[in-house]
Amino acid sequence: MRELFDDVPDQSPLDPQEAVRRHIRTPQRKRFYTSAGVTAAEGGFSITLDGKQVRSPSGKPIVVPTRTIADAIAAEWDAQGETIDPVTMPLTRLANSVIEGVIDRVGEVADDAAKFLGSDLLFYRAGHPETLVAREAEHWDPILFWAADALGAHFVMAEGVMHVGQPEPAIRAARAAVPTHPWSVAARHVGTTLTGSALLALALAHGVRDEDQVWAAAHVDEDWNIEKGGVDVVGAARRAARQVDFKAAAGILREFRPAAG
Repeated sequence: MRELFDDVPDQSPLDPQEAVRRHIRTPQRKRFYTSAGVTAAEGGFSITLDGKQVRSPSGKPIVVPTRTIADAIAAEWDAQGETIDPVTMPLTRLANSVIEGVIDRVGEVADDAAKFLGSDLLFYRAGHPETLVAREAEHWDPILFWAADALGAHFVMAEGVMHVGQPEPAIRAARAAVPTHPWSVAARHVGTTLTGSALLALALAHGVRDEDQVWAAAHVDEDWNIEKGGVDVVGAARRAARQVDFKAAAGILREFRPAAG
């Protein structure tokens, strides 16, 4: 199993798109097991292949914190055909990320995602046409109002792409609302890098918006351009590949959603 995911290069959540891009050059391996299962383990649940525990690329046992996540990972292994395609196994790849690169550096990974708060997608607005301006406001303003009202994070908006500095108190307030469980931190990092918005990922983590709303909000400008100029087939394929990882991350965030209030 080790060589399968060694060839999917970025086993940290820092750039999930790169794993998809580079896997295109990776030959797939034949399926070597009959069935996947789940068994109780210290600290959670293990995934097994014909009774043998699945391990990370470096040989560490993969133990996941909830049965729901474990069942979903096992389902990814069961869904493989004659060959194993890691790109179709986003939860398995995320599990490798957590075990290999997040558990021992949770704060570092959380801080890396928080850097987006300085130049978040939601801060930079179109000046025209009016219909695009209104569409951005429809998708983005509720998140900013929530950040201000619920988190005390008051950010500054700008028109166009010129950088605008954000108040440090706002960044600190939003950063303080980040869930700290390693799996949640990893999933939020994936959500942040795939949407270009730490605030969208944070809203998803807190249940302020669901995954479909967040994904749509992240692609307001892109969808506008598609409506005007048509679909770019290559771009659409890349977006679909990114969405696979996004949905996996969203599922993890649901599992670790902070309690209301």
